[in-house]
Amino acid sequence: MAKVRTAAVAASDEHIGGDGIRRPGGEVHAWTAGTNQTLCGLALSRSRLRRFPHVPFDFRATDVITAEDQVRHICPRCVAATTRRGERSWTRTAPRP
Repeated sequence: MAKVRTAAVAASDEHIGGDGIRRPGGEVHAWTAGTNQTLCGLALSRSRLRRFPHVPFDFRATDVITAEDQVRHICPRCVAATTRRGERSWTRTAPRP
């Protein structure tokens, strides 16, 4: 199965940002345009997920969600479907000598 690199966001909730643009909130999934399901297999219509084609799905497994974020949960299956094999989700910033 091929890994999907360009995916948009489908979320369970939305909020309006300071610039007046819709932003995803709640539970976030990866979604490809032209399909009616997320990359993890949820049907958008049955699970009542809203589409955000203008927001790219660029979440990583190492992302930390704080109390101030509108996004409450990132689907780990969608994160795994959008990462390439062999690609690390972290980078070493201060290696030992």
